[in-house]
Amino acid sequence: MKIVILDGHTVNPDDLSWEPFEALGKVEVYPRTPPDQLVERAKGAEAVLINKIKLDRAEINLLPELRYIGLCATGFDNVDLDAASEKRITVTNIPSYGTASVAQHAFALILELTNRVGLHNKSVHDHEWERNADFSYFKAPIIELQGKILGILGYGAIGKQVAAIASAFGMEVLVHSAYAKEIETGELASVEELFRRSDFLSIHAALNERTENLVSKALLNEMKPTAYIINTSRGAIINEPDLADHLNEGKIAGAALDVLSKEPPVADNPLLSARNCIITPHCAWISREARQRLLDIAVGNLKGFLEGKPRNVVG
Repeated sequence: MKIVILDGHTVNPDDLSWEPFEALGKVEVYPRTPPDQLVERAKGAEAVLINKIKLDRAEINLLPELRYIGLCATGFDNVDLDAASEKRITVTNIPSYGTASVAQHAFALILELTNRVGLHNKSVHDHEWERNADFSYFKAPIIELQGKILGILGYGAIGKQVAAIASAFGMEVLVHSAYAKEIETGELASVEELFRRSDFLSIHAALNERTENLVSKALLNEMKPTAYIINTSRGAIINEPDLADHLNEGKIAGAALDVLSKEPPVADNPLLSARNCIITPHCAWISREARQRLLDIAVGNLKGFLEGKPRNVVG
């Protein structure tokens, strides 16, 4: 079997091993694949593995030998599932590999908003403490999480983990979910109530037709001026110009984002220059532990397909 890995660098920048895949077939690994080279590199492959590469109907139709698409990610919005189904191509994803890492990063962002560790560390290294008249000072208000309300949009594995961490901090938890009828921590709320009551609102929903641009002016207008929004899910869930306007006009207190609608971002993305907006480069998922789990599951998915027992099938 010819197995082609089209964008392997982010998953494995040479600190992990591709050897388990080599036991299943002849493997070709490309760190990155430009769109105009996708078909040429995947030609003749029965299995391709991708992370963020887009496989639309046009590309799928040009790969007649393709039988399997293995997503090295949880989301599958970058693959035309209808086209894959018509060609009898099995598509699998990687659920829950990054739950602990992404939940941890969500709280790293929250704590940066509340404690501004980076700002205070810079102040000390800029010699401001040495010159200060007092033994203690702060450059921005320090906010205590206990008793604050954390709203969670989406209640999959990561949302549940974030709720558990919030409870450990003594926060109240509100959850809006399109699917959950009952939850382990906190209380369920409508999406409008979630935005209206939350002091911190953390997004953990999948990107689909229902959620694309969901967080726009109407819902942002519901938020308290002291509230913060956190996104470690998908950038396109937020209408970025609307969020930038709310930040710049002081209608909400701040935002902390690990994802943007286009990645890498374009230079004129309004959030890059918005007030009180922390942005990290989509690295919540990228701990070595999470990436090893991802590869382990990806190998298991491909092996299951070859044995006629496919798992984690999304299309």
